[in-house]
Amino acid sequence: MSAKKRDYGDLSILMALAVFTLWYLMDAIRVSSSVQNLLLILPLSLVVLAIVALEVVLRVKRGTLLQRLEEEAEPLHRTLPVVGLFAAYVISLETVGFDVATVLFVAAFLVLKGERKWPLLAGYSLAFGFGVAFFFAQMLPYPMHMLILQG
Repeated sequence: MSAKKRDYGDLSILMALAVFTLWYLMDAIRVSSSVQNLLLILPLSLVVLAIVALEVVLRVKRGTLLQRLEEEAEPLHRTLPVVGLFAAYVISLETVGFDVATVLFVAAFLVLKGERKWPLLAGYSLAFGFGVAFFFAQMLPYPMHMLILQG
């Protein structure tokens, strides 16, 4: 890619994220500005907008806001197993349960990406998988199928 060509993809994603977040926040305020309605929405919206602003500022400082970094695309033979793994994860949710399926998916994904340190692999997979499952079990108004965690 020549130095004169610009890549607007990353900037487009950042701007779309900021616009969607602002739209969602404004819509939530319009519908109900009660503390209960905005208790989660307002802080998360501000965090998302701050992260977008920080990313834009860092890219401007580095001079990479509209410049594509020289990266090689991941070959198809390394991408397809991840797609298949995700499909297996989605299909297994009803049978295995969200908690166990998430732990297994994260562990298998890390193995596919080259992680070989078993203590790190097990610790991260268990912490992330059960953390996400517990979070969703507490936040969602309907029950999720879990094998180990009971909601």
